[in-house]
Amino acid sequence: MTSQVQQVDLTNCDREPIHIPGFIQPHGCLIACDSAMRTVLRHSLNCGAVLGVAGDILGKPIEQLLGNDVVHDLRNALTVTANSSRPAMLPKVELEGGKTFDVAIHRYKSVAIIELEPASNEAQPLHTAQLMIDRIREADNVDSLISRTTRLVKAILGYDRVMIYRFEQDGAGKVISEAKQPHLESFLGQYFPASDIPQQARTLYLKNTLRIISDSNGARVPVEPVLDVSGEPLDLSFSHLRSVSPIHCEYLRNMGVAASMSISIINDGQLWGLIACHHYSPRILPMPMRIAAEMFGEFFSLHLQALKQKKKLATAQDAHASLDKFLRLAAHHNNIEELLVENLPDFSRLLPCDGVGVWMNERWYSVGAVPPDAMAPQLGRLVSSISEGRVWATHALFNHLPEAEHLCGDIAGLLTVPLSQVKNDYLMFFRRELVQTLNWAGNPDKSYDTGPLGDRLTPRKSFALWKETVHKQAQPWTEEDRQIAEAARVALVEVAFRHSELMAGERAQAEVRQRMLNEELNHRVKNVLAIIKSLVGNPTQEGRTLEQYVSALKGRIQALSFAHDQVVRGEGGGLLRDLLDAELSPHRSPDSEIEAHGPNVLLDSRAFSVMALVLHELATNAAKYGALAQAGGKLSINWELNDVGDCVISWRELLKGTITPPTRTGFGSALISRSVPYDLGGKSRVTYQPNGVEAEIILPARHVSAGPSPVSQELILADQPDYKPFAAEESLRVFLVEDQMLIAMDVEYMLEAHGITSIETATSSAMALDKLKGLSPDVAILDINLGTDTSIPVAYELLRRDIPFMFATGYADGIMIPPEFAHVPVVRKPYDEDSLLGSIGKLVGKPVPA
Repeated sequence: MTSQVQQVDLTNCDREPIHIPGFIQPHGCLIACDSAMRTVLRHSLNCGAVLGVAGDILGKPIEQLLGNDVVHDLRNALTVTANSSRPAMLPKVELEGGKTFDVAIHRYKSVAIIELEPASNEAQPLHTAQLMIDRIREADNVDSLISRTTRLVKAILGYDRVMIYRFEQDGAGKVISEAKQPHLESFLGQYFPASDIPQQARTLYLKNTLRIISDSNGARVPVEPVLDVSGEPLDLSFSHLRSVSPIHCEYLRNMGVAASMSISIINDGQLWGLIACHHYSPRILPMPMRIAAEMFGEFFSLHLQALKQKKKLATAQDAHASLDKFLRLAAHHNNIEELLVENLPDFSRLLPCDGVGVWMNERWYSVGAVPPDAMAPQLGRLVSSISEGRVWATHALFNHLPEAEHLCGDIAGLLTVPLSQVKNDYLMFFRRELVQTLNWAGNPDKSYDTGPLGDRLTPRKSFALWKETVHKQAQPWTEEDRQIAEAARVALVEVAFRHSELMAGERAQAEVRQRMLNEELNHRVKNVLAIIKSLVGNPTQEGRTLEQYVSALKGRIQALSFAHDQVVRGEGGGLLRDLLDAELSPHRSPDSEIEAHGPNVLLDSRAFSVMALVLHELATNAAKYGALAQAGGKLSINWELNDVGDCVISWRELLKGTITPPTRTGFGSALISRSVPYDLGGKSRVTYQPNGVEAEIILPARHVSAGPSPVSQELILADQPDYKPFAAEESLRVFLVEDQMLIAMDVEYMLEAHGITSIETATSSAMALDKLKGLSPDVAILDINLGTDTSIPVAYELLRRDIPFMFATGYADGIMIPPEFAHVPVVRKPYDEDSLLGSIGKLVGKPVPA
């Protein structure tokens, strides 16, 4: 205990041993046995009442209390549990007296701790956890995951308020997502001081990822004896029923919170934040639901970490691409200083900053928002004295360089990258001052008085919003920023090392590179000459003139030339669409029709060269004898990537008349049927139907890949309705009437994925009509059947107000729709994204943004 004369601050509660409170919460009882589970060593004083046994149970055999079969099952549960300190759960265990309990058991510090709570009728925890996990599994970014989770936890677990609470760099917490009952004030965006969650509580959150308080006003049940024979208290770090600090209970009561639950969010072994649930009346969350929540929390933590890693990798890849470009330039540049100055604008895009400068050879170069030139030597000396040759950063420069305080309006943050371990040369990134207004839930610096619990700290009694404006600081540099800076340091050191090599070594390397280029050129020229030799050496077919032979040969060499040119220009290949366009363009005419449909597919150099000859033969034959040679002919070319990544090309010619199949196989036909299997390992087949040629070609996946763009613009434009374009600055307000929370959430996700974020939801017609008194949506989606209700009254109100709407139904017919709504669009449930968005686009008279 502290004396009253000692200064009372928030760190005083750090000494409270919250893991050994000596009490449990009253909605269950606790028995502590020896490690072998033979004898009762300690118990909560309510064991007799909860279990229905009389007399003192201390020292009694555990079988006498719970029965032989139950104890046998509990021992087995401990044996098979991989981590014995983590409670194993046995639902609906019936004792010999007929009472049924949900039981949790774990072993910690050679003590077996058994917790019993009256059995609940809740669903099995695995089913609930699986349901919750499935709802967030498809979230593909951190913001979407966090937004979905608060709404999901509130919907499934039923708390009045659910928040995701993220810890900042200074230990303070910020509410970054919230789902709550409509009448409650919002905590979204508010900060809570670091002292609100003491350090030993944060440590316990890492060990035991779930903490529950059923009643902040509830009595605590003592566990006796307080100390064992060796003088040690009972450690309840992993207990479900562990009583929490009276200080924390007072803190919750000051907020009006009667019950709470916290799920730890752990990333890379660190406490990233909490999923915090508040309820404004006492609430006991059954043990199966707590187990499900704990499992969900672990998946959420893993998914969050994976999404953060994905974002980090994408950022790193972009940065490395820029650095690779710089390294390629450096290979042909002899002056590092000049090279850096020329590429400063590119470095300014390497990571988020407002300006970049280079201090090199006692000279200063800069772009963007940077300190004045006269301060550059001071910055160089400061960084030299602090950084120790490593990446160094600060978001408050004036704390390290008081002379820079007058610059805080322009420059407040600095990140430096050393260019050399020998000289004091640096690449410096700068950030402007970011004036922030932090919304604190009460003054974090407020003084405190001695509370009713004695000389321990009394929690803050005011949770009124308190604003603090922070000056002279920039946006803090993140770990990702530092990693990119470290990658830049490695690249720049490599450049410096390269330029320090001896000139003789450089010449030797240049000679090796030149020899490799010559060998590659020689290889390619020989390949091209070999193909031309094969084309020229083909004998003329019977009945063909020399002129026809020369014309065919020219066309084939021209196709080969185009392919070779495209391979060189495209760094190893080209688009199938470009190749088709090149081969078919000369044959387009008003008398025939050519259709080409398919995704953008990139062919590698080998496939591009082979297909140039194949498509040339097909196009030439079509122009001479097939669909492109007769008026009214039609040529259709379709291609796609199949499940294994092969490109399947379908060539279909349709003539008004008939064709006569050739009596012998010519060189062109042989080239079409044999070159793809022989050169690419693919398949090709040509058949002569009475009304036209059909060909199918399969290019193996190793020679093709998806191109940079989606399906052709020609097709997209042909299928789109002639609606007024949807402008990005316009907002679309959607009103959704749906009685199933999870289905409503699915619709919200669909709409949010297409930029529609203003969504109001109602679960009954009465709620919808009440909300419409203050709403004017642009479009509405009405689930016809709302359980014991229908949305037809809402439809009449929308019709009266001339607000467009659609019905949604899971029934096969529209029997529930009155005749006056026969013109209203109907979408089937389960909702199909394309159908839903298409109907919205038609109702509002403009396409929904993709």
